[in-house]
Amino acid sequence: MSEGFTYLTEENFEQGVSSGLTLVDFYADWCGPCRMLTPVLEDVAKDVLGKATVAKIDIDKAQKTASAFQVTSIPTLILFKEGKEVGRLVGLRDKDTIKEFVLTGEVK
Repeated sequence: MSEGFTYLTEENFEQGVSSGLTLVDFYADWCGPCRMLTPVLEDVAKDVLGKATVAKIDIDKAQKTASAFQVTSIPTLILFKEGKEVGRLVGLRDKDTIKEFVLTGEVK
């Protein structure tokens, strides 16, 4: 398993995003772009340590959660603040874009 991530499941998802700022990567092991995004997210997790949490959830194991958030393509990154969705990015993005998204909630 990767460094710096919280791994979420159907059972702990709500608790995992309930406090603070959490970026959740909706991914699948078979997804090539998802695998390419993992080292980028590891870097982002180090950069935002103390300000935000970076978490991952496997859509194959958490189909109800993925469906509840209408995740139709992966990778999808959803930013939660105190349990509420405040933004999302779909597709492969670079480190600077993701880091800025986590810290500001916006994509430029």
